[in-house]
Amino acid sequence: MKLIFYLAFLVSPFSVSAHHSVAVIFNTTEVVEAEGEITNLIWKNPHVRFELSVEGEGDEAEIWNVETTSLTNFRRRGLGGQLLHLGDTIRVAGNPARLDSKRIYVENILLANGEEVVTESRGQPRWSDKPLGGDGPSGDGDGSALQLGIFRVWSSPLSQGLLFPEDVSPIFDYDRYPLTASARQAVEVFDPVADSPILNCVSKGMPTIMEQPYPMRFFLQGGNIILHMEEFDTFRTIHMTPSATTEGQSGSKLGYSTGRWEEGSLIVTTRYANWGYFDVVGVPLSEDPRIVERFTLNENGARLDYALTVTDLETFTEPVTLSKFWVWYPEVTVEPYECQA
Repeated sequence: MKLIFYLAFLVSPFSVSAHHSVAVIFNTTEVVEAEGEITNLIWKNPHVRFELSVEGEGDEAEIWNVETTSLTNFRRRGLGGQLLHLGDTIRVAGNPARLDSKRIYVENILLANGEEVVTESRGQPRWSDKPLGGDGPSGDGDGSALQLGIFRVWSSPLSQGLLFPEDVSPIFDYDRYPLTASARQAVEVFDPVADSPILNCVSKGMPTIMEQPYPMRFFLQGGNIILHMEEFDTFRTIHMTPSATTEGQSGSKLGYSTGRWEEGSLIVTTRYANWGYFDVVGVPLSEDPRIVERFTLNENGARLDYALTVTDLETFTEPVTLSKFWVWYPEVTVEPYECQA
């Protein structure tokens, strides 16, 4: 079964740390505005968050919890920490939380100086013609360094999107997964708020970490390939020696990966990834799924195509193949993630 591997853009509450799909927590069919003074600000991954003191009924101040895109995505648009400051009076527009009218996920920010920021690639200006940051780098990547192969930093293009366009994202359409009866039951009882496996900045395991939308870098170390992903400062070792084998290895969150080159593509097989999850919204995995990945450069080396196949008879009645791609921007580096709950 072949599916598109969409990027689930995850958010965390201001006061309670968790990652959840925007469509679960926020009503993406409704847009509200608020204006007030920034009284608390966290300019950190996984998402920039701040509190806004808004004038309520009877001139009493109401505190709104505001969330927006990641620190990484602000950097990619050339927008730094000087953008927002404590004491600034700003206006925001975005989607209200389904269960909390004073919590909002914003796509538009009107700064104190009158300039507008559109925080998401799918977003449109609301109060101006030329928002700060523009659309960011081209979605096509840079094709000037084919000779580097895969050994460089790869990014999810802004044009590929970090949010689902639908109110309920495809990742929640479990009918597209060939789930076993036990896996479907696990999904039905899963609470995306209470049961999230990445509460309090707990890192992801395989294969879910591969959906992350942040930069990642391949480099060589001692004959092996290291994949350094910005999200959660994750390092994966891909054992490349002919004697490397997944058999008999002990379990871990990322599992044990072996690689080989096949017609220019890097093929990686991972076993004993015992994290226990296929994603962060309810689909489980056994303690030993078989995960096979294929990384393939396009003709000019600007794009890295990716396919991931998961075989797990406890969860799926047939193998599931997911796909996505990354592109190369020469100016992008992998930065410290420094997740803050």
